[in-house]
Amino acid sequence: MASGDAFCSLEGKTALVTGGSRGIGAAIVRELASAGASVVIGYNAGVDEATALATEVGGRAVQADVSSAEEAAGLVEAAGDVDVLVNNAGLTRDGLLARMSDADWREVIETNLSSVFYTCRAVTRPMMKKRAGSIVNVSSIVGLHGNWGQANYAASKAGIIGFTKSLARELGSRGVRANVVAPGYIQTRLTEVLPAEAKDLMLKNTPLGRFGEPLDVARAVRFLCSDDASFIVGQTIVADGGTTALMSLVSDFRKESTNTFGRGYISGV
Repeated sequence: MASGDAFCSLEGKTALVTGGSRGIGAAIVRELASAGASVVIGYNAGVDEATALATEVGGRAVQADVSSAEEAAGLVEAAGDVDVLVNNAGLTRDGLLARMSDADWREVIETNLSSVFYTCRAVTRPMMKKRAGSIVNVSSIVGLHGNWGQANYAASKAGIIGFTKSLARELGSRGVRANVVAPGYIQTRLTEVLPAEAKDLMLKNTPLGRFGEPLDVARAVRFLCSDDASFIVGQTIVADGGTTALMSLVSDFRKESTNTFGRGYISGV
């Protein structure tokens, strides 16, 4: 599937994508493969999807629970000499803070944030040694502005942004770049089940006038992974169709959507 296009080429590079078997992660896998990368798909569940995708792009699928330090390190080791790391693994366990269980808090923080620490720690020394590498961590606009019923998710995604900025400071002098992509409302299986009223509210507050597709996020990730973004370090690229430009309206939308439908719906992954 590799074509190695001149712009944003990843020809000859090995890329590891966590949470890569479906949705935004699968789109990232396909996009990096189309850029010429040899892609390793990290997944926790959905072995059939991951295996089929690996066959499609000529890559490999490796099962690992990246919320475990040991399994995350094992995934990086199995991937081999990693040139590009994309952390996309994530989940939601929504609920108002007063009703949120310790388990729901910990599961989201461990899966969304701790996994980023574990995989980045594992690739840091090899990348520094060869003085090259690109790390892209997938956050969310919820990490920038919060969301009703998603205190755990917002904390994890905001943590990714702060973590990545710190990582960029530590690794930049060694030729290793770290950046963030923060998606807004992206059409995935998670959002396909939303009521029509919720979708209408989201569309109303998206200046571009459409919902995002996984490919919109994947193309931003591809750019940051490539040498064409060689002078971009420690930045957060927001892929949301302009939603954050209308955050005063979105604040009202969040409250209305949560009161109407029982939860907030803006999720990056």
